[in-house]
Amino acid sequence: MPRGPVPGVWQIGRVTQGQGESTASGRADHRGLPPVAGGALLAAAVVLTALNLRPAVTAVAPLLGSMQADLGVSATWAGVLTTLPTLCFAGAGLLAPRLAARLGLGRTISAALVALTLGLLARTVDGPHLVLAATLVACAGIALANVLLPVVIKASFPARVGLMTGVYTAALQGGGALGSAVTPALEEPLGGWPGALASWAAVSALALLLWWPAARRHGHSWAEALTPVRGGRSLLRNRLAWTVTLFFGFQSALAYIAMGWLPQVFIDSGVDKTTAGLLVGVTSLVGVPIALVVAPLAARSRAQSGWIAGLCGAGLTGAVGLTVAPAAQPLLWSLLLGVGLGVFALAVAVIALRTRTPEDTAQLSGMAQGLGYLIASAGPFLFGLLHDATDGWTVPWLLFLLIYAAQVTFGVLAGRPRYV
Repeated sequence: MPRGPVPGVWQIGRVTQGQGESTASGRADHRGLPPVAGGALLAAAVVLTALNLRPAVTAVAPLLGSMQADLGVSATWAGVLTTLPTLCFAGAGLLAPRLAARLGLGRTISAALVALTLGLLARTVDGPHLVLAATLVACAGIALANVLLPVVIKASFPARVGLMTGVYTAALQGGGALGSAVTPALEEPLGGWPGALASWAAVSALALLLWWPAARRHGHSWAEALTPVRGGRSLLRNRLAWTVTLFFGFQSALAYIAMGWLPQVFIDSGVDKTTAGLLVGVTSLVGVPIALVVAPLAARSRAQSGWIAGLCGAGLTGAVGLTVAPAAQPLLWSLLLGVGLGVFALAVAVIALRTRTPEDTAQLSGMAQGLGYLIASAGPFLFGLLHDATDGWTVPWLLFLLIYAAQVTFGVLAGRPRYV
């Protein structure tokens, strides 16, 4: 296939053997920096920032019933609210590189944290339209940081990319768990759902205070590490690229349906609000050991299809239990579903494993995240729409199972040892 310009794609520290490439011993990266060039301050800033990239989403779900009752809105409005994060993530894949090229990587992530903090605070003001607008601002900040933090890891921790990526992913999952588990307990002492949601602004402000000095120390090295790729082939006609994209998209759809609606499913089944939040926190927390242990083991295997099928099988069992009898064994269903949703770490890993060059990795990542999150955005909205139309949870869960079947199919295909 002929090569042509592919704008907006990044090449991160492209080097060749003999030009200072990081080796297995990890003595230096291509700029002659030590293996942990980012330093402890930057590592801490990355982890704390990552902790903020899920609570703004997962904190909403346990309070969704209170928000609907207080604001007088329908389940369709709630579906729009739970869809906003995925729409923002879809757009961030295109916008983030251009903003970082103009403002710099450090400043763009700083701006993302400012947007997140302001959006969280703005949700304290009543009004369904303002809540949607403030959520959009907060999620836009999350989306930018979500795309750019892996670039920071690649550029600043060249000999520890696997370790830092695992820690970063674990921090994402841990933050999501905290958002679900802690927020319901804050509702009463903070005077209702607005105060409980706004409390997370303190955590994002703390991340900004830590991020700013760390970014100032490393801005120059990031500028050198990021260079635009002028040429490359399009993957839009590549079957494997679409397979990976659909796997990522369907996986994300399931995750955001669970984050957005699972607490309300438990509450409507007779589980109290605090317990429902804790159960969804368990679902997110299960992903931490999977990201730190299972994903690296799977990445070392020639094929990842078996690992993907195994995780998805456990999750499918949990999803069937939630469809048939959600209140019968809520902890077991949450654990099993969490194992299935832990396949997110493998959905990220196969992007790199199915490519041979940095250019193809960057292109496939942009395609999988941009189009994948666009596909995923329909999931939470349709789930809420079906609940609104049927006044029950059976039909929405049947949609969930249908998406799950598609995820397993494309996940097994994406896990086979081939290259785009």
